[in-house]
Amino acid sequence: MKLLLVEDNSRISDFVMKGLDESGFSVVLADNGIEARTLISFREWDMILLDIILPGIDGIELLRYTRYKKINIPIIVISALNDPEDKIKALDCGADDYVTKPFLFRELLAHINALSRRARMDYGPSPGMLECNDLKMHVDRHKVERHGNDIKLTLQEFKLLRLLLENKDKVLSRTNLLDTVWGLNYNTNTNIVDVYISYLRNKIDKEGLPKLIKTIKGRGYMIQSYR
Repeated sequence: MKLLLVEDNSRISDFVMKGLDESGFSVVLADNGIEARTLISFREWDMILLDIILPGIDGIELLRYTRYKKINIPIIVISALNDPEDKIKALDCGADDYVTKPFLFRELLAHINALSRRARMDYGPSPGMLECNDLKMHVDRHKVERHGNDIKLTLQEFKLLRLLLENKDKVLSRTNLLDTVWGLNYNTNTNIVDVYISYLRNKIDKEGLPKLIKTIKGRGYMIQSYR
């Protein structure tokens, strides 16, 4: 795997690069946001490990730039910022996972391996459209509509809705949703799944339309078709 590490702290970058090299990865370092943007634009990578606080261009802007350019490679944010709002912002801007400093190298390696497995599903061949009655998701175009009206979703909302649609009429547990959409970084005590289900309901299950997203008490959530 070819990895791009974007990190301006030489102590951390030396530690990470040594571990990745010993684990058999090919890794290139960018120690500022401007150099990172150039490397992202003109070279192909299997994964990016990205700090948030960087000289030149910060990590959030690099996330937005990468996704705006339709570069759909897995990105793990590695940051000392550990407030839940910082994590949510990074995920909504295009990150696939979030590791908080300080960390053990084997923890980072577990995130890389887990995200690599998920990425084969997330970024591999996908169905052109997923549907549940009048709700339609154009997967390749990253477009969602209901009753003919476009619905704007963040990246994490889109991933969550896609998973529900791929398992239409099946109950998915909170743990399943958490692990598949957010990965290893979140513990089972977080309410982030419930929060994002609420976000989706506010955008999809509007007044006057049948409710599609169901809570199955004690089991989880499902998107259910109606007749």
